[in-house]
Amino acid sequence: MLIQTEKTPNPSTRKFLPGRTVMESGGRDFPTPESAEASPLAEAIFNTGMVDGVYFGRDFVSVSAAPSVEWTQLEPEVLQILMDHFLTETPLFKPGSAADIDVAPDSDVQFEDDPADADIIDQIKELIETRVRPAVAQDGGDIVYRGYKEGHVFLQLQGACSGCPSSTITLKNGIEGLIKHYVPEVVSVEAV
Repeated sequence: MLIQTEKTPNPSTRKFLPGRTVMESGGRDFPTPESAEASPLAEAIFNTGMVDGVYFGRDFVSVSAAPSVEWTQLEPEVLQILMDHFLTETPLFKPGSAADIDVAPDSDVQFEDDPADADIIDQIKELIETRVRPAVAQDGGDIVYRGYKEGHVFLQLQGACSGCPSSTITLKNGIEGLIKHYVPEVVSVEAV
């Protein structure tokens, strides 16, 4: 089995491509060791003691190194864990963990979309699904819609996008420009 490794725009994050499906649909972010308890794979990666975050995408696993950890030390360990996982066909999630349910993480900003904005919100979500998410998945991350209020779109960055030095530029120059072009009601795009 060959697992490809790719650098991402976030220097602390690498993208690992096992050549097979990781998640059937959606993605799953593990920002802490406690959140990784639902997955034997994420838990094993965190158990290296050198990891700050793990993200499962459709066909990749992104791993963020802890501060001061060098990839020359971490990469072989992650590759071995991934190889063991996929060769033994261990389940991605522990039984009864409700891991297939996409639960929005707690956020300081909570939104209840106004039904009067349904058309605008549908356009925004369509752009995110068709244009934005595939592009950021190429870099080992994900962006999830969290709300729309009075012209402001709120998105959550996950995987390699979370904590990436260029994420603000991508969010403001790329994503905001794209959404504002197609949905003129949008004033700004903000990360939560």
